[in-house]
Amino acid sequence: MELKRVVVTGLGAITPLGNTVAETWENIQNGVSGAAPITHFDASKFKTQFACEVKGFDASKYFDRKEVRKVDVFSQYAVAAAKEAIENCGIDLETVDKDEVGVIFAAGIGGMKTFEEEVGYYYQNKELGPKFNPFFIPKMISDIASGQISIMYGFRGPNYSTSSACASSTNAIIDAFTHIRMGKANIIVTGGSEAAITEAGVGGFNALTALSTRNDDPAGASRPFSKSRDGFVMGEGAACLVLEELEHALARGANILCEVVGGGMSADAYHLTATHPDGLGAKLVMARALKDAGLNPEDIDYINVHGTSTPVGDISESKAIKAVFGDHAFKLNISSSKSMTGHLLGAAGAMEAIVAILSVVNDIVPPTINFTPGDEDPEIDYNLNFTFNKAQKRTVNAALSNTFGFGGHNASVIVKKFIK
Repeated sequence: MELKRVVVTGLGAITPLGNTVAETWENIQNGVSGAAPITHFDASKFKTQFACEVKGFDASKYFDRKEVRKVDVFSQYAVAAAKEAIENCGIDLETVDKDEVGVIFAAGIGGMKTFEEEVGYYYQNKELGPKFNPFFIPKMISDIASGQISIMYGFRGPNYSTSSACASSTNAIIDAFTHIRMGKANIIVTGGSEAAITEAGVGGFNALTALSTRNDDPAGASRPFSKSRDGFVMGEGAACLVLEELEHALARGANILCEVVGGGMSADAYHLTATHPDGLGAKLVMARALKDAGLNPEDIDYINVHGTSTPVGDISESKAIKAVFGDHAFKLNISSSKSMTGHLLGAAGAMEAIVAILSVVNDIVPPTINFTPGDEDPEIDYNLNFTFNKAQKRTVNAALSNTFGFGGHNASVIVKKFIK
């Protein structure tokens, strides 16, 4: 079977750094942190009192007053990002064959705020009996964002959600890529969304000691590859890509941003929350992505790393890069956009794939912020180019994006410049 080529024709994003792709990308290039004290709830008694929240989001732009009450925040973000991506890709919604347009949209957790509110109300008012909002379940379930987008636009192609913790939306992209190259759809709207900056979300990750507690310096808290790193900074938002079969895109005169050429998946098979200390799963997933893409290690110019700013994860990922890329590891650029956006959990892979795509389009590698000379970790090789603190101009013909999730789920995707 001859596999079809898959290109990216649209992007959309709602992030802690902006409510559009352009605004987000501008802030990422300039090394702006999205971290600040939490405003979604009173966090004064929590170990971590800051996060990378979405700012100035107006749900009324996407839903009427009655409908918005039926939709959890994570789905609101998803619909907003999808709207931008669909408008950006320029498809004619009147003439496109909607039977051949799918939606594969991820969430690692889903409607956590809705779950908290409904279960909290029940236990506080048990004497009234079981009183629940009739939209409790459809607001909460993690697949509903994919369903919402499909319903809003009438897309009747493949439609489902992927859930693999922080690798969720990279898995969604890989699935969309696979469906299109096997001829099962012409276009797939894909990505991920998350809105877990809630009391249970922050409290739960605090209980795991996974979050930074640098409350006196939120903007400096996410510091991948620095010795003083003490955990990740939680983020929220959504990111969306429109993937399209090449001939379909050319026939309608689409603006092609780049080509998706490969994806890899693996498991650490090691621990519930920690990456393998030697990066075994990370090695496998990058090697598989390269093989799938038909590329050599020397073909990659930039890696957007998982780079969460956790003590173990940053070390194991840097080891894995050296193992897979050999001498070329010291010639490519590496950076963690999580140092600016925070960790978008189920939306992280899609957001970071967008960063990789825009690096390829613009020949700019964004920085890893918050590194200070003298804060080197003896277990990390600083001969690697982590693109510390300032974006770098270089030709980026191909970029790889890594995501690793709780449960040992690993996924990597590779994009490159489109050449007809």
